[in-house]
Amino acid sequence: MAQSASFPRSAPEAQGIPSGAILTFVEAVEREVRDLHSFILLRRGTIIAEGYWEPYGPNNPHMLFSLSKSFTSTAIGLLVADGRLSVDDHVLDFFPEEAPPDPSENLRAMRVRHLLTMTTGHDTDPTRVVRQPGQTWTSRFLAQPVEHEPGTHFVYNSVATYTLSAIAQRLTGERMVDFLGPRLFAPLGIEHPTWETSPEGIDTGGWGLSIKTMDIARFGQLYFQGGVWQGERLLPEEWVAAATARQVPNGPSTNPDWEQGYGYQFWRCRHGAYRGDGAFGQFCVVMPDQEAVLAITSGVGNMQFVLDLVWKHLLPALGSAALAEDPEAQRALADRLNALRLVPSFGQHASPHAAALSGQEFAVAESSSPIQSITFDFGSEVSSVTIGTDRGKQQIPCGNGRWLKSEGNIIRAREGADEDVAPEKVAASGSWTDDQTYVVELCWYETPFRRRLTCHFEGDRLLVDQQANVGFGQTSWPRLVGQVTASPAANQR
Repeated sequence: MAQSASFPRSAPEAQGIPSGAILTFVEAVEREVRDLHSFILLRRGTIIAEGYWEPYGPNNPHMLFSLSKSFTSTAIGLLVADGRLSVDDHVLDFFPEEAPPDPSENLRAMRVRHLLTMTTGHDTDPTRVVRQPGQTWTSRFLAQPVEHEPGTHFVYNSVATYTLSAIAQRLTGERMVDFLGPRLFAPLGIEHPTWETSPEGIDTGGWGLSIKTMDIARFGQLYFQGGVWQGERLLPEEWVAAATARQVPNGPSTNPDWEQGYGYQFWRCRHGAYRGDGAFGQFCVVMPDQEAVLAITSGVGNMQFVLDLVWKHLLPALGSAALAEDPEAQRALADRLNALRLVPSFGQHASPHAAALSGQEFAVAESSSPIQSITFDFGSEVSSVTIGTDRGKQQIPCGNGRWLKSEGNIIRAREGADEDVAPEKVAASGSWTDDQTYVVELCWYETPFRRRLTCHFEGDRLLVDQQANVGFGQTSWPRLVGQVTASPAANQR
């Protein structure tokens, strides 16, 4: 049975940090980063600040991307504690039927610790090649050239983490998310975690886990406490120390927090801190010297800049002694945290052309985009955009100057994402920026992804420009050109 996993709460001053310092951090984020989605700051196991930028909220899981790796490391640590695995075991021993016929000397030398420390010996990250169809991911991973002696060359390698997940599944006979259920997730109160799988049904390990921001904070606090949770030891203290220590060098880098050393799927940071992190700013930062844990979700391109703001505004303000109460600063911080939201589409409330354009379907000319048609329905408080693809049509309600939530799986947060999945949750807002231009903001609020559609009407033509906040590939696309195919229903009455 899961233990209660709630944290006590207190004013920041009671835990030795001024409310004004946290407010300054939030203001800097909104001014200079803009796409933070949530954060929770713990001090000595107490919540001193928690905020969510609408439409994100405390009850929504968030994609973790490579922050998932730290959870995979935890599963390996549990298997080591059970005596079912050693970090010195050879990788090939787990996959005799998938090994190449004549393994190289370097491949034969590869051990579990090399998967954990990203020192498998590959010259470049083989993840993209390994994920191609045609073979199992593990067999393709083992078939890649290993140019360097394992342990001598650091290359960030997500499919190495996948291989750890495959090892865990071979040893336990169950998916890693299920293995971690009673050992980690349930004791911490992490409910309904989901993990993407490979075509072989193995949790992807190096990415793909989705949990809530509070769950990230619980995970960080568990590590800060050396593997003990509410008096119960969940992880060996030795594993926590080894996983978060500098096992291998990983520099040089233009980003200082990416050259402080690497542990077992954890990064070392400046200031004696360590972290798990994931693409676009998913962070679990543990600051042992300051007795603090910081959980962050976001959709940013420059992850170093987020950490820079933490080191600049939060870390130096974390004093050792309690401070005098500051009710005015506490109210100011609380008011700001309660009012956080990503900026929706703003502009004029109406266009003289709105009624005539409502109900018109614009067929999109041949393009590389999956969008085939777009239809608008403009209202005074709520409008909608209906987007058609070869999989059907999805109507998305848009709040006029505010976010409205809906869900569907026709329009995906990522182009090329798996179509056969549950509907994604999306929030949308829309506004006229001039009489002929309507801007739609789409936010998939369980992911880092946002997209702006700038729709310009020219007679019976529609011109659409698309811009995303972040992405693994392109974040802007060629202009879509639509042509009216149907008369407005309102004009047919």
